[in-house]
Amino acid sequence: MRPRTAIASRSYEVMSKLVAVMVGAMIAAGLPGAAGAAMLGPDAAVCEGSGPAMLVRVEGFKKRSGVLRVQSYGGNPNRYFDKGAWLKRIDVPVPVSGSVDVCVPVPANGTYAISVRHDVDASGKTGMNDGGGMSGNPRMSLFDVMFKRKPDPRKVQVTVHGVTRVPVTLNYVQGGSFGPIAMASR
Repeated sequence: MRPRTAIASRSYEVMSKLVAVMVGAMIAAGLPGAAGAAMLGPDAAVCEGSGPAMLVRVEGFKKRSGVLRVQSYGGNPNRYFDKGAWLKRIDVPVPVSGSVDVCVPVPANGTYAISVRHDVDASGKTGMNDGGGMSGNPRMSLFDVMFKRKPDPRKVQVTVHGVTRVPVTLNYVQGGSFGPIAMASR
């Protein structure tokens, strides 16, 4: 027969290990790269630190091929999305599954905007099958896309303090509309 103190000691040891595993899992769930997204880009370490940076989470891929381009914009809000006005451009291959997190460092805390382009065939040129999105996920029509009309800067601005999460849902041309892939099934 075992002494009672040995049983109590063993139970305490098992509970301690269980609590340690649970705490570790909760900490891992709070990390930027957790929750199933692949952290991509040359500056991923900046988002594991204190920034300043935008951690752009891209979702809603039509196809799992090609290149994802993420660009940051700062300064004059009226110049957001102007050709060549970007601060940082990051191109990464599209992974075979899941959301994508791209760490985009910025020079200082402040106000910025993000544009994302999914070059489905990796041609380097914008085509009818390519997708795109922006910070704030503004609603855009097919005419906005065709005539290169930019959204109101207030709808796409992101205030960065440290590492700031920026969700972006990709939009694609679908028949006579432009929107997220999920819209096609409505």
